[in-house]
Order: sequence, then structure tokens, then C-alpha cells
Amino acid sequence: MSNKSSGQQVQYWYHRLEERCIYLCVEEYIPLRIAELCRKRGYTKYRLAQLTGITQTALGNMLNQKSMPTMANLEKICDAFEITIAQFFSDDESRLDLTKEQKEILEIWDGLDEKEREIFMTFIRSLKK
Repeated sequence: MSNKSSGQQVQYWYHRLEERCIYLCVEEYIPLRIAELCRKRGYTKYRLAQLTGITQTALGNMLNQKSMPTMANLEKICDAFEITIAQFFSDDESRLDLTKEQKEILEIWDGLDEKEREIFMTFIRSLKK
């Protein structure tokens, strides 16, 4: 066996190990994140099941790392918490504790150009006085 093929084999196994590590990390992260969001929102497993349409048994299996949620179920879970999938996997929780109105304002803000933002800020500051 040549060094090149041996090196390629080592690289292949290293890549497979990285994939396994990423999978295990996600497998552990998802149930912890669901539990954390339930705690922050004051949701029980029963309440989350009601909001998502996912059975308590299926949620329990996810939380106990016996199964991974499908993409459709993960979307339902995120909808129940009123977050995006990106926010689910994000460390930045600055928008998670906002009211619907505050989130709407931020979404509007994100769609404004620089001039519109200046006008908006002038208006908001005038309300503060």
C-alpha cells in the first residue's frame, strides 16, 4: 500500500469521525435546547404536544435522545416557540424573549433602508419625550 492511499484512508476516516462528532453533538443539542426553551416559556411536555400536534410519546423520545425530530417536527417545535430554525440553533437569544409586537418592529426595521431608519428613529424618539 502506498503512502498516498494510506494518507487518503486516514483522511477518509478522519472525515467520518468529524461527521460522527457533528451528528452526536446535534443529537445531544436538540433535546437540551427543547428542554431549555420549554423551561423559559413555562411549557410542559403536554403543552408543547398540544401546540405542535406531536404526541407526548414522540416528544419524550426526542427529549430522551431515543429519536431525532424530523425536519417537519422541528419546524412545528420552532413554531410553538415562535422562533425560526436558525434561532433554534443560534447562541444569540436576544430576540427570543421579545413580545410579538417587538419582533414585528424588528422585522420591519430589518426591511428599511438607511434613510427610512433615520425617519423611524426620529419618530420613535419624539414619542419618548
